[in-house]
This record gives sequence, structure tokens and C-alpha cells, in this order.
Amino acid sequence: MNNNIIKNIKLYTKGMAMGIADAFPGISGGTMALILGIYEELINSIGNINFSLLLSLKQNGVRVFWKELNGTFLIILFSGVISSLIVFMNLASFLIDNYPILIWSFFLGLVSASIHIILKPTDIFNFDKKAVQSWRLVLVSGVISYLLTSLPQLNGLNENIIFIFFAGFIASCAMILPGISGSYILVILGLYKTMSEALINFELFKILVFGKGVVLGLLTFSKVVKWGYKKYPNKILVLMTGLIIGSIHKLWPWKLNEINVSPLSFPKENYLIESIILFIVGFFLIILIEKKNSGKNIQKK
Repeated sequence: MNNNIIKNIKLYTKGMAMGIADAFPGISGGTMALILGIYEELINSIGNINFSLLLSLKQNGVRVFWKELNGTFLIILFSGVISSLIVFMNLASFLIDNYPILIWSFFLGLVSASIHIILKPTDIFNFDKKAVQSWRLVLVSGVISYLLTSLPQLNGLNENIIFIFFAGFIASCAMILPGISGSYILVILGLYKTMSEALINFELFKILVFGKGVVLGLLTFSKVVKWGYKKYPNKILVLMTGLIIGSIHKLWPWKLNEINVSPLSFPKENYLIESIILFIVGFFLIILIEKKNSGKNIQKK
């Protein structure tokens, strides 16, 4: 088989992995891109989209424009993302409704492993003055993330078109960052079920409004991330880690009235053994994926 075809199939598969990550309210598509070794190319490609590209199309033709856009990479990758979102949003909604403790345990394992992987390229384990600054940044971003994710879910706005657009914008920021998944942002905003059903039932108007928010968010926020990661790669990764740590309490499987409780005091079946197993499976699944792509991941800078 042609090497380009194999390369494109692998890229499409990585896009599907990102889509699956964003379909479930756990690990983000950005984290998956980081683990799979395509994060820098992703943020650089999206961050390069601007009006000068349209000028290039007019002056230099389609071939030069497509190359400057990195169009093949973006089209194949996002085809994988979109196709897996359509397929797995339905499955995710079903599993969360019917097996919440087991599913959140698995997500907790995924996210816990991603914290280790995102911190690997940073200086946080050097135990010097820079490391102290990094730990402070983790603490500050963690506290902010905890406070934001502790806010009550927003309900009653799930049919408001402006709110759906806004949610798409915010969710896209989460999609491109190594941290909280876009679908988890929808859970916080009370829109997860609404957008899941919109995809399942092909409610075109809602999908288009949400999609416009996503596109605008990606084009806007990718430029900020591209600039920040190029100038302050260590601080960006540390900041993202703090956001993950601060929000991880929301993934705790055992809850009563949205309050975390011990599995031993949970009044219903706690599935403790099964949950521990799924946590371990989720944790080592991410570690294995990272090991497989270890030569392509973001290197220490």
C-alpha cells in the first residue's frame, strides 16, 4: 500500500481518537492530540488560518493555498474527529445515563494518566526556582478551575440559540487545549444532552449554530495557544495541568445530589471493584498510547 495512503489512514484514526475523547466528558481532544504527537502541527495549522491565505489563493492559486493551509492534514484529521463525534456521542450519552459510576471511573483513569503525560516535557520535576514557579502556576490555575467547575450547571438555556453559539465557542477552546474535554464543558453548561440529541436526530439548525461557534473559537483561540506555546511552552503545559487537576473532582464517580461521597457511604450499589479495574484500564490505556507515540510527542524545551 502507498505510504501516503497509510499515513493518511493513521491520521484519520488519530482524528477519530480525538473525536472519541471529545464525545465523552473526560480527556480532551487536545490532550489526545498531544499524546498522539500531532498537537504542535494542529495548533500551528489552525493558527495560520487568516485573511492572508485568501490573498494567497487569489495570487498564487489553489495548490500554493492548499499547501500553506496544510489542508490535507486538517481535512483528514477533522473528518476523523467529526465522524467519531457523530457515532460516539450517542454511545456516550447512553453509557453515562445507564452506567455512570463505571464510566466516570474509566474517565478518571484516563484523565489521571494524562496529567502525568502533559507534565513530562515541563521543568516541574527539576526542583529548582523555575519548578517552584511552575508549582505556583499549577496551584493558581487549579484553584480557578476548581471554582469554575464547582458552579452549578446552567439549565433552562438549552434552546437559546445565542447560548448554543456561545457554548460552541467555549467548547472549542477546550477541544484544542490539553485539559478538560469540550463535551465536559457542555455538561457544565447543561447542553450535553441537547447537543447529543441534536447530532443523533440531525437537528441541522442547532448543529450549524453550534458549529459556527466551534469554528470561531478554534480560529480565535488557536492563535492565542500558538503564540503562548511558542513563547512559553513550559508555562502553557503547566497551566493546562492545573486546569485539569482543579476540575478532576467533577469526574468522581460516587455522587449524591452532585456532592462527592465515599464509595463506602454510597447508598446504592457502588461497583467498587469494577470501578477500580476500569480506573486502572483507563490509566494504562493512555500510558500505552503515549509509549507507542513517544518519539512524536512534545519534547522537553
